[in-house]
Amino acid sequence: MPPPTSLVATAVHAGYPGETVLEGVDLELTAGRPPLGLLGDSGSGKTTLLAVLAGEHRPSHGRVTWEGRDVSRLRGKDKRRFRAAVRSVSQYAMTIVDPRETVGSRLELAAKEARKGGRTHAVSPAELLESVGLPEGFLPRTMRTLSGGETQRVSLAAALATRPELLLLDEPLTAVDPATRVEIARRLAGTIERLGIGTLIASHDVELLQRLCPQIAFLGQGRLLASGTLAEVLSRTEHEPIRELAEANPLAVQRFR
Repeated sequence: MPPPTSLVATAVHAGYPGETVLEGVDLELTAGRPPLGLLGDSGSGKTTLLAVLAGEHRPSHGRVTWEGRDVSRLRGKDKRRFRAAVRSVSQYAMTIVDPRETVGSRLELAAKEARKGGRTHAVSPAELLESVGLPEGFLPRTMRTLSGGETQRVSLAAALATRPELLLLDEPLTAVDPATRVEIARRLAGTIERLGIGTLIASHDVELLQRLCPQIAFLGQGRLLASGTLAEVLSRTEHEPIRELAEANPLAVQRFR
């Protein structure tokens, strides 16, 4: 049996012209392991780190490897395999480019990408929607008629359509109403566990990460400042960003001690 697929960031530095965002981040995500939470305030670099891991943003120093290969240098067939095996859902997934795009066509496009990457499977569009708490009747609806929360859930279903080995989620349920969020989180956790998908969930939502992730890494000041259970991370108040988060969420901190 081949070893489980891993995505490994080593001493990653990244940013934008005139702005350094990440300063030496080491992180490993492996298929079959429980979801890993990436906690940090807005602007801490979570989105940039996920873009680097997905091969969408090239680090200025360091590297990210998949199956031992630098993801920024993948081309052709290898890049198609990577895009099918490592899926990402951006917090900006609510952007609709084609007003005629339907839920069904978005899922079919994802399935097509899966086939190109050699990842065919028998999961139907209706089953994919069910995994994110949406009925089959959504398939013919155009994407522009959906609410923000419904669009996020369809984007999750599309990511799952390739039966990925690794999943990168950036604030995946921010637009989902609180009453529904708990149920969707439960369904998502069950699907991730059943399929053995290694998942990184980036969020500033302390309660969501507590619900989904046994282990948390805290990103602040461009580095991973602490890792462990949520209670262990929130106790590391010698780091200013963690202390500020703890002070801003006193009830959550008390609940998770």
